[in-house]
Amino acid sequence: MKHMSLLCLCALVTLYSHNRVLSQTPSYGERGSDLGIQVFQQVARAKPLENVVLSPHGVASILGMLLPGAHGETRKQILNAVRYKKNGPYKMLKKLHKNLTGKSNQDIVLIANAVFSQKGFPMEEAFVTSNKENFRCQSRTLDFSNPRAAADEINEWVNNKTKGHIPSLIKADMLDPALTRLVAVNSIYFKGLWKSRFQPENTKMRPFTRGDGEMYKVPMMSQLSVFNIGMATTPQGLKYKVIELPYHGNNISMLIVLPSEEDTPLSRVIPHISTATVRSWTKLMHMRKVRLFIPKFTADAEVDLEAPLSALGITNIFSEEKADFRHLSSESVHVSRALQKAKIIVSEDGTKAAAATTAILLARSSPPWVTVDRPFVFLIRHNPTGTILFMGQINQP
Repeated sequence: MKHMSLLCLCALVTLYSHNRVLSQTPSYGERGSDLGIQVFQQVARAKPLENVVLSPHGVASILGMLLPGAHGETRKQILNAVRYKKNGPYKMLKKLHKNLTGKSNQDIVLIANAVFSQKGFPMEEAFVTSNKENFRCQSRTLDFSNPRAAADEINEWVNNKTKGHIPSLIKADMLDPALTRLVAVNSIYFKGLWKSRFQPENTKMRPFTRGDGEMYKVPMMSQLSVFNIGMATTPQGLKYKVIELPYHGNNISMLIVLPSEEDTPLSRVIPHISTATVRSWTKLMHMRKVRLFIPKFTADAEVDLEAPLSALGITNIFSEEKADFRHLSSESVHVSRALQKAKIIVSEDGTKAAAATTAILLARSSPPWVTVDRPFVFLIRHNPTGTILFMGQINQP
C-alpha cells in the first residue's frame, strides 16, 4: 500500500525580552532541549554569518507528540535522540508542560499543540488520548483535498496562538491533496518583562561589528545595575563571557554568550553549548554591578528540520519505506516535512528594578562596562526545569 504523508510543523514566537533546582541527572526539559540545541548547532554551522532563531523545546515537543504513534525502530530512533526512557516518558512530559505553563512563572509562556487530520483518516484512539492528556493537544479534522482552505485554517490557528507574530506557517503547496493525512503543530509564545528595565532614554546608536567584520550603528540599550556575570572556557581553551538577564518572575532568564576575544568567531563557541554547559555556568557566575550595553534586536527564521534531525539519527520518520507509525493509524504514513518558524523581539520593556537588587553590591570604584557589540548567542531558559525555550545567534541586530 502506498505510504501517506504526515506533515510536521512547529511555529514559535517570542515577544520582548525578560531557586535553581537541578540534579546532575538531566531533567526531561534538558533532555529534549539538548536535542534542539544540537539541531541549532547544525543550522548555525551552515549559516555562520546569519541570524538564526530556534526553539529547542519546540523541536522536542513535536517529536514527543509523534512518539505515542511510533513503533519499532522508528520509536527507538526518537527515544535515543531525546534520551527519554523507553517506558512512560509521558508522565514526565505532562509534568514538564505543566511546569512551563504554570502561573508561578509570572512571565507569559503559552504552549499550544494541535493535530489536524484528514476527514475520515483512522487515528488510533490511544494516540489521540495520549496527546490530549500529556500535551493538551487539540484534534481537528480538515479536508486536505482543498489544500488552500486547509492551509488557511492551520495558519489561522497558528496566528491566534502566537498573538499574530507568526501569521503564516505553511503554504498550500506543502499539502499533497491526495496524500496528506495529518499535520502536527506546536506553538510557543513567550512574553517576558525584564526584572531590571532598560530606560528608553538611555538607548543610543552605538557601533556593532557584524560577523563579516563590517561595522555599523545599532540602537544599543544600556543600564547600570547588578547582573549575574561569569567567564567560562571551552575545552579548547577559548574564553567567553556569560551574562544573565532575569525576567521579572525570576523563573525565566535570558543568557547572553559573547566570546572574550574580539577575533574569536562565535562558531568556535557554539559547538561547546549543551544544557550541562549551561548548568555549569550557574556555578561560575556571580553578582556584579556593571554598566551593560546590549542591542535591541528583532530576528526571525524558518528552519527545515529534516536534514538536522536525520543527521542526529532520526531518519525513519521521513522514509516512505521505513516509517512505522502503526500506533497512530492503520494506514502507513511518514513525515513529509518538518519545519519551524521562530521570532524574537528584544526591547527595553520591563518592570522597574527592585530596590534590593540594585543595592546588592556597592561598587567602590566606577563599575566596569560590559558591551555586547559583536555577534553573540542568546538562550531563554526556564530555570526550574533547565528547559531551553528559545536559542539564537545574532550576527546582525
